[in-house]
Amino acid sequence: MSRPLVVSIPHRLGKDEAVRRLQSGLSRAASSLPVLSVDEERWDGDKMIFRVRALGQAASGHVDVADDHVRVEVTLPWLLQRFAEAAQSAIRSRGQLLLTKKS
Repeated sequence: MSRPLVVSIPHRLGKDEAVRRLQSGLSRAASSLPVLSVDEERWDGDKMIFRVRALGQAASGHVDVADDHVRVEVTLPWLLQRFAEAAQSAIRSRGQLLLTKKS
């Protein structure tokens, strides 16, 4: 079993607004990346459980939303472990875009 990939993204939105923004974020991210498809996205309060597929490989994880940060934990199959650093960077970048306060 591979070690999960963990990304923490700070924000200043408060929990409710961060959840609101993230609820459509995974589907929008998948639509902009042709190699990524969403198999499952399920919200339970301020926690999202998800399963995605990239390059024919399934990855699963969850997103925990707190008042001042979002914690994303993804377990990648061994084949996608080679792309873990790029995935971590993409998750952080996309998350920051979603959670940046618009003026």
